[in-house]
Amino acid sequence: MTQQPLRGVTSLRFNQDQSCFCCAMETGVRIYNVEPLMEKGHLAVLIWDDAREGKDSKDKLVLEFTFTKPVLAVRMRHDKIVIVLRNRIYVYSFPDNPRKLFEFDTRDNPKGLCDLCPSLEKQLLVFPGHKCGSLQLVDLASTKPGTSSAPFTINAHQSDIACVSLNQPGTVVASASQKGTLIRLFDTQSKEKLVELRRGTDPATLYCINFSHDSSFLCASSDKGTVHIFALKDTRLNRRSALARVGKVGPMIGQYVDSQWSLASFTVPAESACICAFGRNTSKNVNSVIAICVDGTFHKYVFTPDGNCNREAFDVYLDICDDDDF
Repeated sequence: MTQQPLRGVTSLRFNQDQSCFCCAMETGVRIYNVEPLMEKGHLAVLIWDDAREGKDSKDKLVLEFTFTKPVLAVRMRHDKIVIVLRNRIYVYSFPDNPRKLFEFDTRDNPKGLCDLCPSLEKQLLVFPGHKCGSLQLVDLASTKPGTSSAPFTINAHQSDIACVSLNQPGTVVASASQKGTLIRLFDTQSKEKLVELRRGTDPATLYCINFSHDSSFLCASSDKGTVHIFALKDTRLNRRSALARVGKVGPMIGQYVDSQWSLASFTVPAESACICAFGRNTSKNVNSVIAICVDGTFHKYVFTPDGNCNREAFDVYLDICDDDDF
């Protein structure tokens, strides 16, 4: 997120199953449960273990890594940890006796863009490729440690990648460019484009893209203050341009007409960057999306396949515990 931090929040991130989120602040890190919304703990170390007995977070310290350049992002799965620097990505075994398995040079990556599949069946890593607008995919299970096996490349966009996300099985990757008008989804096995989703026509900075647990839906947030929800399993639910009924049009207009627009959306304060993810389903035809903003607010909206979208909950997560206790 590129906006100035509000209330001391510098970064927000959901865990792999979107049941918790991490709030990095100038004074440390807070961990929250999403549903019900409650603080799970706060700490000031990189990796900890709640199962360890101890009075404070220092007693639960598991690992500490040191690098000569700033660490921009960290991704984890049950057996590996990925450290993202501006021009390099390191992959270590985890958690017992960590050792470096892989090292990948990358295109200039100031946002630390990277995603790691949590699935037991697929150990897929994705990050911006060397070519502008491209994605590199590495199967960590089939790549031999210590080798420099060339990753598979997907030419996803014409401008630099701004956001990237894998679904939980690792079968689909979604990405958006710095332009922020389109989100493209690709099959990670065949590298073929599956669908193109339109966020809007005006350029925007995308903060977050996330799949639902069963990959039926996708949500995205941007600096426009709107969280968009798209259907993936049944794309007929997505809205189409009214021009789609006109018939044959020119190639440039045709790309616009053929786009799929979000089936539902809701707004949060545009001046406050946010991340979004899917909550627990309340019924077969009602789904929910959670938005966590850097201004300390928590938003939950429920939506139906026909595009109805209503707010169900609002809270200020930073006020759940007293700052003096942090």
